[in-house]
This record gives sequence, C-alpha cells and structure tokens, in this order.
Amino acid sequence: MSLAAAVLLVLLPAVLGDPDDARCLSSLHRSLSDPTGGLHNWTKASFAAPCEGFISQLQGVTCNNGRVYKLSLPALSLAGAIPGELSNCTNLQSLDLSSNAISGQIPPELSSLLNLAVLNLSSNRLSGPIPRALAACAYLNVIDLHSNLLSGQIPDDLALLVRLSTFDVSYNRLSGPIPVLLANRTTSTSRFNASSFVGNKDLYGYPLPPMRGHALSVLAIVGIGLGSGLLSLVLSFSAVCLWLRATDRTATMPGEEAKISHLMPDY
Repeated sequence: MSLAAAVLLVLLPAVLGDPDDARCLSSLHRSLSDPTGGLHNWTKASFAAPCEGFISQLQGVTCNNGRVYKLSLPALSLAGAIPGELSNCTNLQSLDLSSNAISGQIPPELSSLLNLAVLNLSSNRLSGPIPRALAACAYLNVIDLHSNLLSGQIPDDLALLVRLSTFDVSYNRLSGPIPVLLANRTTSTSRFNASSFVGNKDLYGYPLPPMRGHALSVLAIVGIGLGSGLLSLVLSFSAVCLWLRATDRTATMPGEEAKISHLMPDY
C-alpha cells in the first residue's frame, strides 16, 4: 500500500464524519425552526463531516477526536421540539439549548447519552414530565431545567446521580414532594437549596418553607377545635339554665308547696 493510500485511509473517517453524529445533527436541524438564521451554516452537506478532528465549522458544535463533543445553542430564538434522535450523538458530554422557545417534552431517549455531564434546557417552553430515564446518565453534573412548563413529580431516581452538583427545576409546574435524597444532598460540591425548587405552586418539602395552604389547614383545624369546644360549653350552659328554670317552676307549683308544708314539722 502506498503512503498516499495509507494517509487517505487515516483521513477518510474524519472527512466522512461519524454517521451517528450526522443523523443526530440533521434530525435536530429538521426539528427546529431558526427565525434569526443562527444555524445558517447547518447544511445537509456539512452534516456528512461535522468534525475535522477537534474543529467544527458548524455554529455551536464542539468536537473531540472527530466526534461531536458539545452542543451549545443558547439564546438563538430556536423553536420546535427536541428530537429523540439527538441520542445518536453518543459522545456528547454537554447539551445547552437554553433561552430559546423550544416546546414539547424532554425525550427520554436522552438517557442513551451515557457520557452526558451537562444538560441545560432552561428558559424554554418544555412541558410534560421530567424523564425518569435521565438517571441512566451517570456522569451528569448539571441538570438545569428552570423556567419551563414541566409538570408532574421530580423522579426519585435522579437522587441516584452521585455526581450531580447543580440541580435547578425552579419556576415550572411541578408537584408533589421533593425527593429526600435530593433535598438533603450534603456534599461540598452540591448547590441545592430552596432556590432550586421555588416557583412550583404544588411542590413541597425541605428545603422549601411550609406551604401557606398547609399552614392555613392547621389554623383551620385549631379553629374548628376551639369552636367546637366553645359551642359545647354554650350548649351545656344553656342546658343547665333550662334545667334550673324547670326545677324552679316545679318548686313553686301550689300543689307541691302544700305537700312540702304538710311534711315539715311544727316548731
């Protein structure tokens, strides 16, 4: 084999790119609308070779050894949905689609991104539940989903992510209890506090303060108890008064007075 042929064989994978990355990027491009033209260089031809070693000409794409390593597309006014085919970027370690107008659900297929360390989908219009399957991404350090329309409970499984240092689901429509193992994360690198969970009307538990509705319920119970006691006291007092009045009337009846006088001894 000639030297030129050998060099061609070495360079060919880099020129052609990884077919999984090509499917990943082309699917994402089809699923998103780009009103401001931020993805103008995302063309069908470029998807065939999105990476040249550690370099990519595509907006927001960072490469590592010929594979898509990072997708960073914040604040580009992108709309549409996140496709499940994004999971084809199997070497992806950071995904940032924050501050756009992306809607729909978070695809559970993202759990196939086993190398993912950073997931930032904040400040979009995402709805539906937080996928329980994200717990399979064992290297996740950051999950930022704040300021969306997510609903349902926070999956307990996410507490199994031992590397998780930043977690923010504030200002959504989440409900139910905060998982105890997330609320009580005490490692020196973890930054979980009340600000990570605020803005969810029906979410409760530490580290959030007691819900106002719950406080009112306690007061209502106390009020009902006091009211019942007072009512019982009033009824008892009324009953005694009625009994005394009835007794007084009986004692003053003429017939009864005669009987009583007759029975008393003479002095």
